[in-house]
Amino acid sequence: MPEIDYAFLADAAQTAPGQKFHVIGGGVSRIGGRSFPLRHPHVALVVGLRVTSPETERPHEIRFVLLDPDGREVAGATGNLVAHGQPDARDTTLTFSIDLWNLTFPGPGDYSFRLLVNGSERKRLPLLVATMPEREEERPATERRFDA
Repeated sequence: MPEIDYAFLADAAQTAPGQKFHVIGGGVSRIGGRSFPLRHPHVALVVGLRVTSPETERPHEIRFVLLDPDGREVAGATGNLVAHGQPDARDTTLTFSIDLWNLTFPGPGDYSFRLLVNGSERKRLPLLVATMPEREEERPATERRFDA
């Protein structure tokens, strides 16, 4: 069965099969907002799928699911990928990215991306969604702290 060599979240990513990939802000593991539900404008899920020679030239189902802290599905998608083999029968790593636009998080907590290959979970990515404190200058003057 194909394995996931690597998977991570990034602010942005550009991938092309069989070529290098480009990432901005890789390694996202925490996002935050001041109010909930929180709509996050964009995050990219980057995945490197390692496929052995006998597993090439046929479709493999890839599914991701984003679960909230209670295990309910917040977002998810399924697609099929075909890795083309190397002439020397070496393993192939197929890198791809999924742009996730306007994800809505109902509340703060520990979320989890689950990555499945052919119906079997192969990787989990934790994502902490936190409440960010207000900046002092955003509070009404009557609530600001002044040190004497």
